[in-house]
Amino acid sequence: MLRPDTTRERNKALSLEPARLELEGVSAAYNGQPVLRDLSFQVPHGGQVAVVGPNGAGKSTLFKVLVGLLPLRSGQIFIHGQPLGTHQDCVAYVPQREEVDWRFPVTVFDVVMMGRYGRKGWLGRPKAADRAVVTHSLEQMGIGHLAEKPIGELSGGQQQRVFLARALAQEPHILLMDEPFTGVDFATQEATLGLLEQLRPAQVTVLVSTHDLNLAVQRFDRVLLLNKRLIAYGAAQEVFTPETIREAFGTKVLDLQGMVVVDDCCPPDEHEHEH
Repeated sequence: MLRPDTTRERNKALSLEPARLELEGVSAAYNGQPVLRDLSFQVPHGGQVAVVGPNGAGKSTLFKVLVGLLPLRSGQIFIHGQPLGTHQDCVAYVPQREEVDWRFPVTVFDVVMMGRYGRKGWLGRPKAADRAVVTHSLEQMGIGHLAEKPIGELSGGQQQRVFLARALAQEPHILLMDEPFTGVDFATQEATLGLLEQLRPAQVTVLVSTHDLNLAVQRFDRVLLLNKRLIAYGAAQEVFTPETIREAFGTKVLDLQGMVVVDDCCPPDEHEHEH
């Protein structure tokens, strides 16, 4: 195990490197069933990528692999040019709301403070600097007044903002957000999009899974079109062609007088299909 001072020195050294993300031939499975097959792509430092695909395409699995929650079957992942696991707490992950047990008796402030554990350790006491970061993160997401509220008493949109604040408190180099626009109010959607814009000057690398193709076109630098394997990756205008959309979505694609329409509802069921 690394000594705390050694870990801090390594984190400091990594923070000076571009937060690039590289996958080479990555495959993963869940309960023995292949979910991702031979993914290879690179995300440049500070890039913002929309990860798009049908339910069960492997979007959530990809994010879990990137934070080490699921093992690789084959391939390699590099962050800061180093193999996955070398970095310490530089990747923040915002899961889908359906994956969280909101009945857990904890306050909003405590949840956001969890974002500091990678820096202070699970048994370390929060310092004034940690509390200041948590308070600022809550205010940045417009929920400072909810700090002492139990997490289970919040609305869906407020809960989403809490997890975004927790990710901010982590001060990540790479941010992964799984379906952050699903099942939340318009104000929370706008707050999330505003956060993405705020992260651009800091050059935080961002991957966001979404079912909204229009949003992917309008608000992201690149699109990764996925259906268990990489269908296309690049600028939205290059990725979203009638051919690649049909390849990704199959029978869920409708052709209405030359306009391609995707019928892909019910994103909360994705994990059942993936796993």
